[in-house]
Amino acid sequence: MPSRNAPPRKPGSYFGWYFGWNIVAAATVLTALTVGMRLGLGPLFLPMAQDLGFSRSLLASIVAAGMLCYGVAMPLAGWLAARRGTRFVLLSGTAMLVASTLWAVNARTPLQMLLSFGILMSVGAAFTSPVALTPVISRWFQRRRGMALFFLSTGSMAGIAIMTPTLGMALQHASWQTTLLAFAALFAAITVPTALWVVRDAAPPDGDAPLPGAAPAANPAAPAGQQYTVLQAMRTGTFLKLTLGLFACGFSMNLLGTHGMPMLMDHGFDATSSAFGIGLIGLVAIPGTVLLGRLADRVPRRKLLAAIYGVRGLGFFGLVLAGSTLELYGTAVIGGLAWAGSIALSSAILADVYGVRLVGVLYGWAYVGHQVGAMVSSWLGGWGYEHLGTHWVAFGLAGALLMLAAAVVLLLPGQAPRMPARPSVA
Repeated sequence: MPSRNAPPRKPGSYFGWYFGWNIVAAATVLTALTVGMRLGLGPLFLPMAQDLGFSRSLLASIVAAGMLCYGVAMPLAGWLAARRGTRFVLLSGTAMLVASTLWAVNARTPLQMLLSFGILMSVGAAFTSPVALTPVISRWFQRRRGMALFFLSTGSMAGIAIMTPTLGMALQHASWQTTLLAFAALFAAITVPTALWVVRDAAPPDGDAPLPGAAPAANPAAPAGQQYTVLQAMRTGTFLKLTLGLFACGFSMNLLGTHGMPMLMDHGFDATSSAFGIGLIGLVAIPGTVLLGRLADRVPRRKLLAAIYGVRGLGFFGLVLAGSTLELYGTAVIGGLAWAGSIALSSAILADVYGVRLVGVLYGWAYVGHQVGAMVSSWLGGWGYEHLGTHWVAFGLAGALLMLAAAVVLLLPGQAPRMPARPSVA
């Protein structure tokens, strides 16, 4: 029997620990695997092209089509998560990813690779991506939503940091087919238990907001756009500015994941240094994301988002100009400090402005812009090098787009800091 004088327990808290953080931790691991595989294709790119007899342009076009399918499937994933639940979406995506892997490792023609590796695997990845997990985290977190979503972004960076060198090392001892099969087995072994026993859609009514009288902080004001329909919200300037920023984000991050390692090798770096240089960006971004997550509920989100885009844009110019291993690693460290967070901040702003009810679907549609950018960069990276003999077309454009995005998001409406001085629950 609890004491009469004991403070009331927050719903969803067990022994002082808020269960929402378990969901964040599980979602971060899933994001590391999903995003790491989508954006860490660099080590697989050349072995697949050589084994299948595909040109860089052909395989890049298949990857580009997959990136578009990945984005187009995200609004569907958000819609299904709202109606059938997060568990249904995660299990469906896992089934598709495993089936597509079994198909892809036996494919030999461009059409077979397009359907399996390009389309079906991308749809499965979309169903297990952050778009399926952002709504449930947004429901569980109100006061520390920015921090929780930033931790989700840590998974993206951990995926790049871990998957790129891991795939590179695996390919030194096994074929690309065996590497893909091992990934699918690991993914299913983690995703299925997570979906069944960790992820819960039913959150406490006020998320992690303090109990009445437990802390001096007040609940945030109701979102100004909470009465909008999806179509009305998509016509607003805030949504369009965020989508433009995500286009630049997708263009740059997928360009790095798909063509970053070939670009560095074409510039004279060996395979190990190239893989480590790209992985170092994600590795440094992990503590950088934790730091930025602490700021996400304290400073205006638009200013933090603009800083992230600006530093990332400079990083792209630095990567293509790097002429020594020291310059490569130095650029990776500096760029990695602000490499993550654009997706977390964008989704947090969407929840701030339009409310939790629409955040899944709106995030899905905004992420289509991200994947259109990813598709364009997948194709342009291969085409630009084969036809013009330079990586400056794609990588220079990535830097310019990120600098433009930094200027555009500064025009977003400001958000007041939400973090109370002393949180009342863990």
